Amino acid sequence: MTDPGNGTTFDDPETLRKRALAALLTARERTALLTSCVEDPELTAQHSPLMSPLVWDLAHIGNQEELWLLRTVGGRDALRPDIDGLYDAFEHPRAERPSLPLLPPAEARTYAADVRGRALDILESTAFEGTGARLTEAGFAFGMIAQHEQQHDETMLITHQLRRGPVALTAPDPMPVPAFTGPAEVLVPGGPFTMGTSTEPWALDNERPAHARLVPPFFIDTTPVTNEAYQAFIADGGYTDRRWWAPEGWAHIREHSIEAPLFWRRDGGQWLRRRFGATEVVPPDEPVLHVSWYEADAYARWAGRRLPSEAEWEKAARHDPETGRSTRYPWGDADPTPEHANLGQRHLRPAPAGSYPEGQSPLGVRQLIGDVWEWTSSDLLPYPGFHAFPYKEYSEVFFGSEHKVLRGGSFAVDAVACRGTFRNWDYPVRRQIFSGFRTARDARPDSA
Repeated sequence: MTDPGNGTTFDDPETLRKRALAALLTARERTALLTSCVEDPELTAQHSPLMSPLVWDLAHIGNQEELWLLRTVGGRDALRPDIDGLYDAFEHPRAERPSLPLLPPAEARTYAADVRGRALDILESTAFEGTGARLTEAGFAFGMIAQHEQQHDETMLITHQLRRGPVALTAPDPMPVPAFTGPAEVLVPGGPFTMGTSTEPWALDNERPAHARLVPPFFIDTTPVTNEAYQAFIADGGYTDRRWWAPEGWAHIREHSIEAPLFWRRDGGQWLRRRFGATEVVPPDEPVLHVSWYEADAYARWAGRRLPSEAEWEKAARHDPETGRSTRYPWGDADPTPEHANLGQRHLRPAPAGSYPEGQSPLGVRQLIGDVWEWTSSDLLPYPGFHAFPYKEYSEVFFGSEHKVLRGGSFAVDAVACRGTFRNWDYPVRRQIFSGFRTARDARPDSA
């Protein structure tokens, strides 16, 4: 199977079946960790009105797996049709979910495990090609469900960060690296490139189809903006000077008395932050984390720069100027390894800026995948030729100017839900997500 947009060849059906099994098992291991590290009262509590109780996510994961793999792909009778409404994300906003008659933790675990056992039977017997069924071609439905679970695992990790209880999760820190001394920015030549994908097996609808996009030349930061750089913005009065802020952003930070990234506080002459229940000095060399789109945009203006557009970000991440191809990842077409990127909750923090030279793009841009989600200047809009699949509520209902696109993935994202074409989005006020950014600037056409 070859993508005509970039020449990438994908795996045969049986290899994809093994990949789907591994992705489902990896996701469930992580779900179990995130829901077993605290006592039941912590699972049923709502730690922020922005987030669901952890136990809601647990049963929702099982319910979505039942809906798509057992009922739709497998044609099985419903196990628990009585709970479909409880776990419909569009029927009940997060703030309302604690008042619902949710499955208690033990019952939610049993339900999710029962669904998973039956889903693995269906995985073993489902044809991945030759049926003409788009939902099962190349194992798409199984890849979709693995991605869905990993996305909720990231959501649950965000909830753990918001928790005020004792430390429940630990992980080794990324390896220290020498201070990055490379160029501060990289020139991305102007011209067309292939954006999106038409045949990446488990790409979601908003990543499709592959299409040509013309991008003028521009410069982009070699690494994400660091805490040290962001502290300079704060020290220069960045939060008190309305010149740098979009009107809506200025109104928002004034209304909510925002003076620094979420979870930061000043202690004398230094900044501290809370990270998964522990307090620590803000590390200067890490990418800044937990900033809204408005904060990222204000910093960029203060620095005399701007946020990259979504197309610019993807070109910097995927375009190989020597071959003209768009690769799956900045480093090429191979799946991520620990040498390429900080992914999968392997660490519970971003790696220092300049880490992972093996994962840099052909132009030398680093950490485009992993560490922090990166805000772009772009609204979430459909690509030319977009078709909602398999349901419009995944992305179509979010298209428009209310949501800004984030790219790249964070340390909390698993590789199955992260690639060069993957699109995330959120409201521009959101800060609880693992969000950072890098900046860009225009280049003269003759710079290419």
